[in-house]
Amino acid sequence: MSGSVSADAYGFSKGAIIQEFGYDEDVDFEFRQSIENATGEFLEDEDYRGAADAVLAWWRSDDGDVDDLADYLVDCTASLDEGASEIWLVVPGHQSDYRVSTIEIEEASQTAGLSVTRAHGLESGWTAYRITTRRTF
Repeated sequence: MSGSVSADAYGFSKGAIIQEFGYDEDVDFEFRQSIENATGEFLEDEDYRGAADAVLAWWRSDDGDVDDLADYLVDCTASLDEGASEIWLVVPGHQSDYRVSTIEIEEASQTAGLSVTRAHGLESGWTAYRITTRRTF
C-alpha cells in the first residue's frame, strides 16, 4: 500500500485470527489483503464461531445511528479471544456521503464500554479507528 500505513503497523501479527464484520463491495480490498499478508491467514467472516485475536469492522452511516453502532461494537467484542481487546472500526472518510464522524464513534464506543485509542487514514479514503476494551482498576 503505497503512501499509507501497512497492516503490521496496526498490530496484526503472523498467525493472528482476524474476524471481519460489515464486509461489502465498497471495502478497501488493498487494506484487507495487507492484513492477510501480515497474518498469513485469510480473514474470517461474520459466521466464524471461534475466538478472534482482533476484529476488523466496516461501518457506514447508512448502517444505523449511534446506538446501532454501539450495539455493533458490543457484538464485535463477543468475538474476541480472552485477553484480546482490539477492534479496528473502519469508516468512510469525510469526503464520502456515508461518512461517520469521530464524535459518533467516540460516543458509541463509550456507550459500549470501549475506548477509541488511535485513528489512521487509509489511502482509499477510509479511516481506521482502534477501539479497545477499557481497563478497570
